Amino acid sequence: MTTFHAPTPGRAHWVYTHPRPDSLNRHLLRAGRAALAGQYEVTVSDLYADKFSPVLGERDLGSLSETPGNLAELTGRAYARGEVEPEVRREQERLAAAELLVLQFPLWWYGPPAMLKGWLDRVLQTGFAQGEFDETTGLPRRYGDGLLLGRKALIIVTAGDDQRTLGPRGVSGDLESLLFPLTHGALWYVGIEALDLHVVYDADGVDSAGRQQQAERLGKRIIGLSGERGRPYRRLLDGDYGRQSRALREDIHPGRTDLSIHYAD
Repeated sequence: MTTFHAPTPGRAHWVYTHPRPDSLNRHLLRAGRAALAGQYEVTVSDLYADKFSPVLGERDLGSLSETPGNLAELTGRAYARGEVEPEVRREQERLAAAELLVLQFPLWWYGPPAMLKGWLDRVLQTGFAQGEFDETTGLPRRYGDGLLLGRKALIIVTAGDDQRTLGPRGVSGDLESLLFPLTHGALWYVGIEALDLHVVYDADGVDSAGRQQQAERLGKRIIGLSGERGRPYRRLLDGDYGRQSRALREDIHPGRTDLSIHYAD
């Protein structure tokens, strides 16, 4: 039986993903953590330094590793049995306690590094983050109604491209759309509300003065987080999507297929 995880007020968990100790990202982590510590008790997972394994594999199935079947279902059964790898259990405990999740990473090949993708694969496990059904509607508790309700997420991303290149008409694609699989497909799926992205553009050209400027900018953003609202994505249970097709109803933004149709009006 799956259960909802109520966050602990005043707790935050920062997941940091960059391999270099002298990077701009490391500088932002230090400044951001210091600013956040004024409001929250902060835990930090430095995935590279911790040597976190991003590979979802047989060990994540526990004693069911030789059992045939659906991988998501098997990991859920392993979670119910308490057969969770220690490094995954640690991350789940930290995330379950936090009311704010911070994900920090460089944009590599127009998405998060494989290390962070693997963190999502292993930590947002069936039974822990999702897998429950609403008894009234019979619909799965997904997209705004997952097991990690009551949390917000700040995504901090550094990008080598400039703002126009990653804008709505930029050749590299709109950053909001590029990260939709993270903000909507992963976080909103399990009930976590993503705040507006915090982006450092032209990151490869940031000098020492620029690092300080970006650190101060991030600190100011963090100080004001309590007044920010999450993205108004539509919830699966609100009736905007078909019960069988799970597609947006034809009478809502007819003819449109852009990702912004998934924002509530």
